[in-house]
Amino acid sequence: MEAVFKETRMFEAYRANYLSDEAYAELQQMLMRHPHAGKLIKDTGGLRKIRFPDARRCKGKRGGLRVIYYFWSEERQFWLFSIYDKNEMADLTAEQRKLLKHVLEDELARGKTS
Repeated sequence: MEAVFKETRMFEAYRANYLSDEAYAELQQMLMRHPHAGKLIKDTGGLRKIRFPDARRCKGKRGGLRVIYYFWSEERQFWLFSIYDKNEMADLTAEQRKLLKHVLEDELARGKTS
């Protein structure tokens, strides 16, 4: 499967703190193999959260990183919204989910007009 990966500013700002270039390539390969991996996040309009190992901190999937993304199947695009360590935040708050949903809706509207 070929796909395009787009990073939000938030993801782009933090990616280097968590992922080496090699780990980022592994994340992309994993998502292309399993585009609907992870759990749907309630009240976000279709965003998903996956677990990903944190090689830099020697943590596996369970204790490692969380990646929030959206797969736009019609355009074969992965939109990467956020990345964080499990120890930094267990679950998104209702306010964070609301904000992410708004960002997703804006991105979808922009994507469908470009």
